[in-house]
Amino acid sequence: MPKFLRAASVAALCATPAFAGDEVMASMFGNTVVSTGGMSEVHTHYRSDHSFDMVGSRMGMSKTFKGTWALDGKGNLCRTFDGAAPPNTTNPLCTPVAAHKLGDTWTMSANGETRTVALKPGIQ
Repeated sequence: MPKFLRAASVAALCATPAFAGDEVMASMFGNTVVSTGGMSEVHTHYRSDHSFDMVGSRMGMSKTFKGTWALDGKGNLCRTFDGAAPPNTTNPLCTPVAAHKLGDTWTMSANGETRTVALKPGIQ
């Protein structure tokens, strides 16, 4: 289970360094970032009011995390979890971010795990 929850925190990021303004996040508002790998799937939803939620599922179990997000001006997306953060995850969790278009798919590696990430239309 800890590996699954670590994957949930990893899923919240978008692969490479990019822009300083909120426009890097614009395509994610009202849509779903889906991360798969390591026998888990995580759906993350970002909102323009700087809130987010992520729902991870693995082997029929699911866990939801919520909080707020901010860009640090250095190409990182920082998420601050309300309440408990996923195990082995710093709070706030800051990771590189890049702009993506709906339908984009990319891979990323973190914590020794490679995941496939996609930006899908709507809330899924």
